[in-house]
Parts: sequence; structure tokens; C-alpha cells
Amino acid sequence: MELQEDELVTLTTLTTGRKGNYPPSPKSQPFPRSYKDDFNVDFPYFSEAPNFADQTGVFEYYTNNEDPGQHRYTLRQVLNQRPITWAADASSTISIIGDYHWTNMTIQCDVYIETPQRGGLFIAGRVNKGGILVRTATGIFFWIYASGSFRVTADLGGWITYTSGHADIKAKRWYTLTLSIKGYFASGMLNGKILWENVPVKYPGNGWAAIGTHTFEFAQFDNFQVEAAR
Repeated sequence: MELQEDELVTLTTLTTGRKGNYPPSPKSQPFPRSYKDDFNVDFPYFSEAPNFADQTGVFEYYTNNEDPGQHRYTLRQVLNQRPITWAADASSTISIIGDYHWTNMTIQCDVYIETPQRGGLFIAGRVNKGGILVRTATGIFFWIYASGSFRVTADLGGWITYTSGHADIKAKRWYTLTLSIKGYFASGMLNGKILWENVPVKYPGNGWAAIGTHTFEFAQFDNFQVEAAR
């Protein structure tokens, strides 16, 4: 059987079978510039959140029994061991979302590091690579670590650091991270207070938003939102 693009074929072993009838598929639309997800889903278990595309690691809906309040339902990175891969996967986990053509954006997310001392995670914007090339992805990555520090890097691998410093960060606590990117400058907030501001950023000029962890470790994300000007 030869099939071409945009064809729909019905196969059946029934003598009473007939061709199905379906409405046209929706036309392609750009990803919305304003997007929110609170991950308040308790079923189905172990499923991915819509519109997030895991590149390394696995991000799943999670019921947080330790927090019956605001963060009862979250998105959790669940791989705590690097898998055997078929390509040069990144050493950090990452899930991307949005429109590759976005340039200026503000990303905000509640985050929860589960690994004491060694744990860490990030939110990011202008991420320019995925798939087998994700290891060399560049962008603006806002990291926090359970050791009590933060870092802003130009790449997922952390080879180029824009700025870094001390931050009152510990594992097993919720924090709100905000990353704002406009033109050639970026700023970051921790719990609504400026942590670093107007740091010059260079290449790339556009890309996706993203979340992820420092290593293959448990971590949770909640109340994700992104506002993109383009």
C-alpha cells in the first residue's frame, strides 16, 4: 500500500466496513505568546504535560503528598540515573516549550530541588537546539543550586558563565524563579526580588523557553508561565 501526505485510509476486515468521515485538521497556528500551566492533574499517572518536549530526562505529572497545599500537583523530573543513549545526550535534563522564533520573553516558575547540597535546576530562554544536538544548546540559563548559589550561563553545558553568586537556596524548599530577556540584556529574580540585573547576553537571538535539572536528579516544577513579545 502506498500512502501520500495528507491522506487518511481506513482498513477493516469487516464486510460491513465503510470509509470513515472526519472533519479537516485544524490549521497550523503559532504557539501562544502567553502561556501558563499549573500542572493540577492527578490522572493519568506518569504522563507528560502538554506542549513540553523532553529532550533529556523525563518530566511527568506528580502528586506531591508532602505538600497538601499549593504544590499538591506538580511536574517532576523523574530520572535519577543517566540512561544508555543512542546519541550525545546532555548531562543535564531539559524540556523545551514555546516558539523557536521567540526573542524577548519573561519566564517564571516555582521550583523545588530535592537533592541536598549537590542538587540544582534551571529555567531558560532562547534555547536554540534540541534532539541529538541538545548537548551543545545555547541560550540564557538561570541556575540555582542547593549549595546556596546561583549561576547564569550561555549554554546548557555551563562552559560560558555570564554571572554567578551566593543565594539563599536550600533543598526541600519552594522558590519562584523569574527570567526576563530583552534585547541584549537579561535579569533574574528569586521570590520576586532582583537577584541579578541587566547582564549583557549575546548569541543566540531567539529560541525556546525551557526547564531542567543540573544532573539526573529528582526535582519539581509548578505554576510555569511564559510571556513572549515575539
